[in-house]
Amino acid sequence: MAIWSVGVSVYFVAVIFRTSLGVAGLDAADRFQVNASALSTFSILQLLVYAGMQIPVGLMVDRLGTKRVLTIGAVLFTLGQLGFALSPSYGMALASRALLGCGDAMTFISVLRLGNRWFPARRGPLVAQLAGLIGMGGNLVSTLVLARLLHGVGWTAAFVGSSAAGVVVLVLMLLFLKDQPEGDGAHAPAPTPKPARGTGYVRKQIAESWREPGTRLGLWVHFTTQFPMMVFTLLWGMPFLVEAQGLSRTTAGELLTLTVLSSMTIGLVYGQIIARHHQARTPLALGSIGATALVWAAVLVHPGEAPMWLLVALCLVLGTCGPASMIGFDFSRPANPPERQGTASGLTNMGGFIASMTTLLAVGVLLDATGDNYRIAFCSIFVLEALGVTQIVRLRHRAVRRERERLVASRVEAVHVPA
Repeated sequence: MAIWSVGVSVYFVAVIFRTSLGVAGLDAADRFQVNASALSTFSILQLLVYAGMQIPVGLMVDRLGTKRVLTIGAVLFTLGQLGFALSPSYGMALASRALLGCGDAMTFISVLRLGNRWFPARRGPLVAQLAGLIGMGGNLVSTLVLARLLHGVGWTAAFVGSSAAGVVVLVLMLLFLKDQPEGDGAHAPAPTPKPARGTGYVRKQIAESWREPGTRLGLWVHFTTQFPMMVFTLLWGMPFLVEAQGLSRTTAGELLTLTVLSSMTIGLVYGQIIARHHQARTPLALGSIGATALVWAAVLVHPGEAPMWLLVALCLVLGTCGPASMIGFDFSRPANPPERQGTASGLTNMGGFIASMTTLLAVGVLLDATGDNYRIAFCSIFVLEALGVTQIVRLRHRAVRRERERLVASRVEAVHVPA
């Protein structure tokens, strides 16, 4: 547990850095003198790099092990956060967010693999939800602590100070982190890939992972569930609550905090349910998607500013998105053998970040095109949810059937193994 905690602390800091723009969006627009579309480019580029790195990172984790990949990630996201603090121009700030996204991309898949090595398979859903919950704690820190630092000591001091957290977790990781328990030869990291087989290895890992219906279903579950909360907390929640709903920054910050607290609480509940009732995965995912669509529709069709109780309901329901996205890994994990876990997790993790990136861009473009009409801009959420639900319904029976076949085959093999 202690070793796993060290690895998760790296992910915790990465989420602080990833979500720091969510509380600094209005300040960034003033600092760099940009409009909504240009502001959204910060998060879009960061997520574009993150999503594009998922397959390479998954392959790296499978071949190089957790500690090496997490070390590279911590160095990159710390440099990205520091660069963002000191950037004198919009272009340099963009480059810093891209660097941050590259380092951030190396954390979560590594933490999932670490959990698979240090905990039994039956605890996989709960461990994954705990990792997500701790990540949400990083979001909470950026919402509460970084927001106050930003308005207390200013942009440069706040972001430079926060980058020190990256140095702390890097030192802890170098001193204490191990890839797997000692003597666990079955889980030893694979050797560094040989050049002669590198390309073939990459193609095989990706093709075999993607061939599994569970991997594809995991991607679409992650795609459809994660992005509504990500878009809200990463960038557009604060401007929406302040500019469209007439709330103060303090009240808006409290609602963003409520979203994070809701996600942390629901993550524990979802993890326990799925660990005990595996068949609850699809109903929980679809239920979260339906509830999110319903409450967003209620907020957007309400004439004028929405009442506080409805905004509170929105933030509470958005809290289901993060835990629901973790269900995607509960489909891809049993569909793939241990040597493909990193690659399969990378494919799954691409889903939500592609959806988030697309929606961030759509909201920014629609805001500029409609004169900051948030009702129209946020309708883009329903388009991606409809696409994702279609794919989930199409793949779910095939994935479950294949998962049962693999389970039966593994039991038969276990019976015939000589003592």
